Formats: sequence, structure tokens, C-alpha cells
Amino acid sequence: MKGLRPVGRPAARHGRVMRKARSGSKIRRKRPTPAVRPSLAPSPPREGADGKAAQILDGARQVFLADGFDGASMNEIARAAGVSKGTLYVYFPSKIDLFEALVRSDRAQQAEQMFPFSDDDGDPGPALARIGFGLMRNMCSADHLAHMRMVIGVAAKYPKIGQAFYEAGPKAGAERLGEFLARETARGALAPLDPRQAAEQFIQLCMADYFKAALFCAAKPDDEAAIEAAVTEAVAAFLRLYPPGSSTTPAKGQA
Repeated sequence: MKGLRPVGRPAARHGRVMRKARSGSKIRRKRPTPAVRPSLAPSPPREGADGKAAQILDGARQVFLADGFDGASMNEIARAAGVSKGTLYVYFPSKIDLFEALVRSDRAQQAEQMFPFSDDDGDPGPALARIGFGLMRNMCSADHLAHMRMVIGVAAKYPKIGQAFYEAGPKAGAERLGEFLARETARGALAPLDPRQAAEQFIQLCMADYFKAALFCAAKPDDEAAIEAAVTEAVAAFLRLYPPGSSTTPAKGQA
């Protein structure tokens, strides 16, 4: 009969639609919304090449502290620094180079802050206490402890990061403190000593207990009472080790 459609046609079409639906060729599934990451404020812009590098380091510092070395991405660092990814790679070709530069920059600045000396220093006791407090307040801060754990975690895989941390941090700090101790020895305020060795001894005396506990999360960071106790004991022990006027023979490293 005219005007009547074959009965099997709609069923065939329906079958084709169902097969396409099952195959997924026509149906688009909605992807789950990714978790929102806490935003990091972009670093303020700085002038000149050195300023741009410092701006990138400021952004990188935020991301590394928030995500760790392995979790940090160059995309996120570029966003936090307020620069393009191309600009980021012009200054730092890889994440390893960037982290190494950040380690060297931060440790160099902290060495200046942790070991302040003055020509007006008289009795070495108060000067050593001031140095010890500066050292321990920095070393036992939450940010520094997190940074140090990060370096320890990647140093075996990326030795130049560990080397950068040591050279710009502990080594530079001991050399700077050694200069102060050599001066104090020269004016007779301390017994003759090897400046570098004595500097290492004083630093280790300060870090003997509380710092290690805080580093391994066995104690809370920024504990002022624990810092005061550690530094007080360290200064007393150091002055017993190198009392003024105990010898006139120059020690190793003394002219």
C-alpha cells in the first residue's frame, strides 16, 4: 500500500543507534572536574635580568615548599612567578638547574643573616650567643626544615643539588664564623684554635639535640625555649674548650 513505510525499518535504525550508543561514538561522557589546588600568589615583577631571575626564584620557592621537588612542575612555577614558560626556560633550562639556583641563593642570604659580626664586639660570649640564636632560629624554622628535608630526599639522585646546599650553606657559614673566631683569637679573647674546625664545633654544639629532633619531626619547629637552652649550653661548652689566655702557641690556621 502507498504511504506505508516498511515495518522493519525503524527497528533497523533503532538497532544502529543503540550500537553507536554502546560503542560510544555518539555519546560524550562528562569528565570529572579535577580537584582545585590552592592558588599561589604570583611573584611581584622585578626590573632587569637579575630582577627577573629573582622573581622566578620567588615563585619557585613557593611551589617547591608547597609541592616538594618531585611534585613541583615548571608550568606551576611559571604561573607562580608570573612569567611565561618560555621565559622560565631562558633563565633555567631544567627543574634541577632551577632548584640548585634556589638553594644557592637562599643559603647565601641566610649565611649573611645568621652570622652577623661587629667590630664593636667585646666579650666573645655574648657575640657567640647572638650568632647561635641567629643560626638556630633560622635552622629550626618550619620553612628551613622543610627545605632541608627536600634536599636530603633528592641529593642521592641529583648530587649537584646536595653539593650546592653544602657549599652555599654549611661550608660558607663555617668559613664566615671562622673569620670571626680568628679575629677573636688574634686579640686574645679566645685560646688559639683552628678557625674552621672551631667554627664547625660551635655549629655542631648548637645543633646537637633540638635541631635534629625538629628535623625528623620528633619536636615542633620554632621552639624558642629549646633554642635558648641549646645555644646557652653550646656557648658555655665552647668557652670551656677555648678559654682566653690558656696558651700563646698559634693553632693550625693561625699566622
